[in-house]
Amino acid sequence: MSVAPSAPVGPRLRAWQREALAAYEAADRSDFLVTATPGAGKTTFALALATTLLSRRVVDRVVVVAPTDHLRTQWADAAAGAGLSLDPTMTNAQGPVRDGAHGYVTTYAQVAGRPAIHAARALRKRSLVILDEIHHAGDGLSWGEAVAEAFDGVQRRLSLTGTPFRTRADERIPFVRYETDGDLLRSMADYGYGYKDALTDRVVRPVVFAAYTGVSRWRNSAGEVMAVSLTENSTKSVEQAAWKTALDPAGGWVPHVIAAMDERITHLRATTMPDAAGLVLASDQDDARAYAKIVQRITGEKPALILSDDPKASKKIEAFRTSKDRIAVCVRMISEGVDVPRAACLAWMTSYRTPLFFAQAVGRVVRARNPAESATVFLPAVRPLLALAAEMELDRNFVMVPPKKDTELGDDLADPLDMPVVESEPDGVKRNEHLESDAEFAHLLSSGRAVVATAAGPATDEEEDFLGLPGLLTPEQTAALLTRRDSELRRRVRAVQSETLPAEPAPEISAGQEGWRAAAALRREVNQLVSQVAARTGAPHAKVHVQLRTAIPGPVSSAASVDVLERRRDHLLGML
Repeated sequence: MSVAPSAPVGPRLRAWQREALAAYEAADRSDFLVTATPGAGKTTFALALATTLLSRRVVDRVVVVAPTDHLRTQWADAAAGAGLSLDPTMTNAQGPVRDGAHGYVTTYAQVAGRPAIHAARALRKRSLVILDEIHHAGDGLSWGEAVAEAFDGVQRRLSLTGTPFRTRADERIPFVRYETDGDLLRSMADYGYGYKDALTDRVVRPVVFAAYTGVSRWRNSAGEVMAVSLTENSTKSVEQAAWKTALDPAGGWVPHVIAAMDERITHLRATTMPDAAGLVLASDQDDARAYAKIVQRITGEKPALILSDDPKASKKIEAFRTSKDRIAVCVRMISEGVDVPRAACLAWMTSYRTPLFFAQAVGRVVRARNPAESATVFLPAVRPLLALAAEMELDRNFVMVPPKKDTELGDDLADPLDMPVVESEPDGVKRNEHLESDAEFAHLLSSGRAVVATAAGPATDEEEDFLGLPGLLTPEQTAALLTRRDSELRRRVRAVQSETLPAEPAPEISAGQEGWRAAAALRREVNQLVSQVAARTGAPHAKVHVQLRTAIPGPVSSAASVDVLERRRDHLLGML
């Protein structure tokens, strides 16, 4: 005889969650889509709705479909806190849901593997199916077709996503309403709650973006040595090459930024967040392993290394969630849905730059626990990322693209414009050889605007102590403080590397290397002067660059000689 589960107890709700429940009641339809910014509490809302429908006997079973295995456990634990028993261990080989459970948690991959068994379970009783991060049902149509087959006949479906989305006309996601948007279809949320609203309600932490520039030096396929700043006005291909070189674990950019994040974690722990932690987001598993060694060298502590092919990955995430460890290094295991409330810093050391992936990854560090907490994202000062950071507070719709299947589970977040991880020609000849890179604090992005250091910045040690307290320092003062500390960080990194690495004879600086450093410094100076001229004349930066090359002929800055750069600098000074 089947044993009926006891009535669940609903969780306490935020204002937006109560509004969403009211909207659900008013809509009175079988399908409902909620778009809420990462960190807002979609899981809590969904469980509140589930307990309400169960207590009213509108439904008798709850089925949750999540993107990853780890999220199955997370959903089950959250449900238990709400008095709801959901089994996260059911496989496709099992039959009915066990007696005494309100339902179960599965994954999109499992549903795609055997949609008929999930249809049988969901149709056996009146069911509410919760489709977590519903945009995953657009993965190359296969998951979407399986979800439609499995759950088309159920009584109620609740779809959740952390980001609005658009799809191509031939990739409709099941159970989602659309409106035409040019050649695409825009999803129509029944209730939306964006980052700006959540920030106003103090549901999420305020986040600032610390952008780091630096000069990257590499040898291209023609054997030419290129030296370009991340913030230089370059072509897309040159910018990508500079970005990739900066992310090379063997260069100087990565250790410098890790040290900056480590210092930020120290300040947070000393002020507002005693358990503050940071996440390092890598492009691939090889880089993640190399970054983990750098973290250990810089901080003196071994970080958590979380990779998808590690059978203990879910246990490592859960352990990091509640431990006192400072930093976790991962690829995409913590980019979506995973709840680590103590994570307040993120180091963006990946070449991924889609709006969806950016929003989901940043969402890992904005989950608020109290009003005094804030979040910081450390990122390369490249145009694609700066644009995404500046638009963080805007409501955006995103285009889902078919996934690149690799070792990371169901990755539909890869950017097709990214340069390949292995940069080689078809004949196997290496395209770019990364030589070296350095890092330098560029500016702070706060509330969508770039803030540079000014003379109004803090000048005392006492003021520096307030860095971890939001609101006590202006963005301008914070930028000035980060600028002051930049040289100290550089000395710290050099000292740590010299202590922990095997001693080697100091290489002699050749005339070519000395020339490169001089050229790099001149390029930065020229770019700064171009900005000043543009600000004074009102002309676009690009126009000033064109005028400069007309007055002082020669190649673009990345290929210009020291002599040409010096003459361009002098010409710009004359214009001021």
